Amino acid sequence: MRVSPYAVGAVGGYVVDLVVGDPAGPGHPVAVFGRAAAAVERRLWRDRRDAGALYAALCVGGAVGATGLAAKAAAPGRQLRRRQPRPRAVAPAALAAGVTWSVLGGASLRREALRIADALAADDIARARELLPRLCGRDPQALSAQEIARAVVESVAENTSDAVVGALVWGAVAGVPGLAGFRAVNTLDAMVGHRSPRYARFGWAAARLDDVVGWPGSRLTALLAVAAGADPRGARRAWRRDGGAHPSPNAGPVEAAFAGALGVRLGGPLAYGGRAEARPVLNHGGRAVDVCDIGRAVALSRRVCHLALVATVAAHTLLHHRKVPR
Repeated sequence: MRVSPYAVGAVGGYVVDLVVGDPAGPGHPVAVFGRAAAAVERRLWRDRRDAGALYAALCVGGAVGATGLAAKAAAPGRQLRRRQPRPRAVAPAALAAGVTWSVLGGASLRREALRIADALAADDIARARELLPRLCGRDPQALSAQEIARAVVESVAENTSDAVVGALVWGAVAGVPGLAGFRAVNTLDAMVGHRSPRYARFGWAAARLDDVVGWPGSRLTALLAVAAGADPRGARRAWRRDGGAHPSPNAGPVEAAFAGALGVRLGGPLAYGGRAEARPVLNHGGRAVDVCDIGRAVALSRRVCHLALVATVAAHTLLHHRKVPR
C-alpha cells in the first residue's frame, strides 16, 4: 500500500509541533487569517444571522479554497509514459507538513498548562492568574488555586480535541484543505461564536458550524482518552453518564472522559466573559482537582494526540489508497 504525501507531511508537521511548538509571531498563518477575518467582519457585521452566515461562508471558503489551490499547484504532474519513474512528491508533503504545523497547537497547550502548574506549585497564585488567560477565557482574579487547576485541566481536555485531534480528523478526510478549514472554523468560533450582545445573532452560524465540524474529533478524543487513561471503565462511565449534560455538545464528552480517566471531578461554577455560570459536575464521585493533576492531564493529552495521529494517518491511507500499476 502506497503512503500518500499528505500522510508523510502530517507526521512531519506533527513532529515539528511536538519539538518546536507553534510558529510564533504576527506572520503565523492563523494570526494572518484572524486579521483577515476581522477585516471582513468590519465590512459585513449586521445584527442578523444571515449576515453572520455569509461571513462564515466567505472566511471558511476562502481558507479552504486557498489551501486547495496550493495543494493542486504542489501536486506532481501526471506521468506521460508508463515506464517513466514515478514523480517525486516532495512539494505536496512539504505543504502538508507546513499546514499541519501551523494549525496544530498541542505543544503550546501543554507548555502553557505546565507553566501554570509550576506557578501553583510555587504558591505564586498571582502569576498563575496572570497566565490563565493565555490558556482559556475564564475570569481569573477571584479564582482559588484549586479552581485555577480545575480550569487548566478542563482546558487541556477540551483543547486536545480543538487544537489537535479535530484538525487531524479533517486532514485525514480532506487533506490540506481539511486541516485549514477546521482551523478556520475553530478560529471564527473563538472570535465571534461566544454569547454576547454583539455576536448573539451574527456569531450564530460560526458557533453552529464549529459544533458540526468538531463532533468527530471530540468523539475520537473521548474514545482515545478512555483507551489511554489509567481508568478506562471510569472514563467510559463518566462520558456516557455526564458528557451530554455539558452545554457544549463537543466539550462535554471530552471533559467527562478526561475526568473519569484521571479520577477527578470537573465542572461546577465559573465566571466567563463577565458572566457567572454553573456548569454540571462531570464524573460524580471523583475527587477535587489538585495541582498535580495538571501534569497528569498533560500526559494524557500527549498520549491521546499520539494515538490520534496514528489513527488518522492510517485512516487517510485507507481512504485514499491507490493501486500502483506494475
